[in-house]
Amino acid sequence: MATSCNDTTEFPILNKTSPENDVYDGDEDDGLVPEASSIELKLTPEFCGIRIDKVVSQLVPEYSRSRLQQWIEAGHVTVDGQPAKAKALALGDETIVIRPQSAPEDTAFSPEPIPLGILYEDNAILVIDKPAGLVVHPAAGNWSGTLLNGLLHHFPAIASVPRAGIVHRLDKETSGLMVVGKTLQAQTDLVRQLQSRSVHREYLALVWGAPQISGRVDAAIGRHPRDRIKMAVSENASAKPAVTHYERIATGSLDGRPVSLLKCRLETGRTHQIRVHMQSIGFTLVGDPLYGKPHLAAVFPRQALHAYRLGLVHPSSQKECDWTSPLPDDMRDLLARAGIDAAAAVSE
Repeated sequence: MATSCNDTTEFPILNKTSPENDVYDGDEDDGLVPEASSIELKLTPEFCGIRIDKVVSQLVPEYSRSRLQQWIEAGHVTVDGQPAKAKALALGDETIVIRPQSAPEDTAFSPEPIPLGILYEDNAILVIDKPAGLVVHPAAGNWSGTLLNGLLHHFPAIASVPRAGIVHRLDKETSGLMVVGKTLQAQTDLVRQLQSRSVHREYLALVWGAPQISGRVDAAIGRHPRDRIKMAVSENASAKPAVTHYERIATGSLDGRPVSLLKCRLETGRTHQIRVHMQSIGFTLVGDPLYGKPHLAAVFPRQALHAYRLGLVHPSSQKECDWTSPLPDDMRDLLARAGIDAAAAVSE
């Protein structure tokens, strides 16, 4: 693991055990709204014979019917002190108590003690070596346990920065380097560097096949016309320009099929860019379940992609900084299976 950032002594590394970083330690929030927020309904005879779930939906229109149904099923709605049954009929003289619950997305931006893999930190930025499997930002299906939740726990003041300082993302199953701005000024500067394409980002990718020694893919990327989960090379007006440079640095074989280790450099940072661009020229990533063939994806449990180098101008010192991250163990093992010397992947 290599790190370089000139003249950084003026930005001392924070004390990871200082009290200011522990203010969120303690019991986990169970997601309940305080008891004082409970809603009490006293039914009248006009509701006799109407299903309880419909009564509740009618009397508490500020919550969606589906959310109220979830609360009933989870036991957060009582009728005369007993858990409510959605299909039970009201008599018209009951007392219904509703204890509103936070939806997962309501508490998505909460601090959680998640290991961040911090490679470098000063008063302006964090450089993180993200492991595969860690989601960067809360979204449907991943409302907690994300990098953002970990950032809020590690440095609570970052809550005042949009998106907790995150300026770019890596896919959940992609490992490697990311930079985070700890202040609004730092984040703004980093975003401008990304927009001007001055941030240096290199990835290591293992692909099926043997592409030419080097090449450049210049193809706009947009949402796939039929599969909304996927992206695709597109000529649609809404597609965004995307450029990937690649260099073949080693070759090998997996299950009798040729594979190549590539060094990919991004000019742009579109969603799934390397995966889409390599698929577009006929060389899908090993282990990629979304863009590769299913029987080939089973060889490795994730896409074989690692963000191994990151270079940028420090937002405060204006000095050029450069960091590298070694291949994680799973990719090293994969290369060994393919007969590729992993040392070739990190050579300058």
